[in-house]
Amino acid sequence: MKPADLLALLREFYADARALRERHEASARFIRQYDFNNTYQYVISREDGHLSWLRQAIESMGGTAPEADAGPAALPGGAGKGAAAGIAQDDAREAQALIERWQGRCEAVTHARHGRMLNVILGEAREHKRFFDQAAAGRTDLLGRRTRGSEAGGGVLPTRWVE
Repeated sequence: MKPADLLALLREFYADARALRERHEASARFIRQYDFNNTYQYVISREDGHLSWLRQAIESMGGTAPEADAGPAALPGGAGKGAAAGIAQDDAREAQALIERWQGRCEAVTHARHGRMLNVILGEAREHKRFFDQAAAGRTDLLGRRTRGSEAGGGVLPTRWVE
């Protein structure tokens, strides 16, 4: 793969990954159930790391990472518990779509470091899909099991910082 082709691929992958990360942030703002929201926070943190890796790879090749698209990510409509499950199902579908869209293209990358990086990101996207599938099914033990008798409480706060 020629360097110009690799740079274009990395930039396109970055744009796709960033859009998915923004979608997950929008989902986390909506989903208040403690365990599900914590899972989204974990996924977002990993995706921030992925975007940093991609940005560094792009810059090491003399490029610049694409700017974010304008506008918030669209979430499926609805309200209540069903809406949260619908969002998680949709996020699972989006993760699978990213994997399907990029699996073959990433396998064709001949640059060893960048190829492995892309495969790690796709592998973690598979893990995130599994989390979203489990959240949609109502599983709360996504990141671990709680001590018997303890509960998470009423959910997360509607705003991140409270003064």
